[in-house]
Parts: sequence; structure tokens; C-alpha cells
Amino acid sequence: MIENGAVRPMVEGDIDAIAEIEQQVTPHPWNRKQFEESFLKHHCLSMVLGDQLVGYAVFTLVAGESEILNIAIGSQWQGRGLGSKLLNAVIERISGEAEHLFLEVRADNYPAQTLYQNAGLVEICVRRNYYRTTDGPKDAIIMAIDFSFRS
Repeated sequence: MIENGAVRPMVEGDIDAIAEIEQQVTPHPWNRKQFEESFLKHHCLSMVLGDQLVGYAVFTLVAGESEILNIAIGSQWQGRGLGSKLLNAVIERISGEAEHLFLEVRADNYPAQTLYQNAGLVEICVRRNYYRTTDGPKDAIIMAIDFSFRS
């Protein structure tokens, strides 16, 4: 049985491990510099199992709107509920401050879409040919959740 994992604020020392995970899981990954800049400008969380970093989330929270810019769990740790726990941690952090949460997901990333749908996000629009992949352009699905309807 896998540990539950802990979500904590990202620290600068996490960036190398995060950049490595990003290389594993993303067709067009952010580079280390992008994570360094995000660490300084945005809200960032890390997920750890013991002393091993296994995932991360980068999100904004401005004027009642929040957007997940990047969220991932390392490939060897996927499928164990850690992505759901990390996403729920983001939602918990923005709760009470954000009226809406937005994100975009590649149209062919079905596991991520299911994760987001299970958290209550719904598709609101599609950006055609947004992602460039080795298999050609892929659409981006914009998803959102409206917290103003929650009690």
C-alpha cells in the first residue's frame, strides 16, 4: 500500500526534481527557468512521499479568479490517487478566495480530464490546434469550476 502523500508549499530546492518530473510527463515541458519564475510569481505546491518529491502544482489567484498553470504527478506514481489529492489541495487553498478555477488540458489526455471532472470541473470551451505535438496539433479543452454555486 502506498503512503498517502503530503502536500506542502514548494521550496526552491524542489525545482530540480520538479523539472525532471515535467520532462517525464509532458510532451512540451516547461524548462527549469519557467519553474524558477513561477516559484517567484505564483502559488506553488509540492507533493512528497516521505522525502521524495512526486508531484507539483503551480496556480494563480488574482481578483477572485484562479488558474492552474501546471500540475503533474511523476509517471511512476500516477494512478494511485495522488493527482486527486494534489488537485484537492489546490482547491482547498483557493477556497473562500476564488469564485472560479480554470485550467486547460490536452484533448487527448483522458486520465487528466477524468481527474478534473471528478473534482467538479466542466468543459467550457475548446481551443483548436493549441498544442503542438509530434503527432500533430491537438486541441486544448478549457475547464472550469464555479465556486459561487457551492454552499
